[in-house]
Amino acid sequence: MNRKAIAVVTVACALLIAMSTMTAATMIVTTAAAHPSPDKKDKSQGRLVFGKVLDPQDNPLADSVVYLTNLRTRAVKTYIVGQDGTYRFPALSTSLDYEVYAQYKGHKSDTKSVTQFDERSQVYLDLRIDTH
Repeated sequence: MNRKAIAVVTVACALLIAMSTMTAATMIVTTAAAHPSPDKKDKSQGRLVFGKVLDPQDNPLADSVVYLTNLRTRAVKTYIVGQDGTYRFPALSTSLDYEVYAQYKGHKSDTKSVTQFDERSQVYLDLRIDTH
């Protein structure tokens, strides 16, 4: 083979390698865009955590304070319950873990967890406080 033929073959091989690399990269990008990672949750739909703060006899404890803690950032949201004892935390991320508890006049409920592995979009939790 003469030098000219070798140069042509070398250039042709380089072009083929470049084209196959670009095609593979395009296929990876296209596949990733078309099929989002299955372990990523849809953040467009939020989670609602709601419930009631009750005494041991199932009476609502008005003016209780419910604390919801984001376990990743440690940010805390609070809710002061009304006469019916209900609370609600809407539009929470489904890809985060939370802890919820209530306080009433120096008494505290057990802490309950809502994890990212819980697939419910609405999580109902009664928080019971022994006021005695």
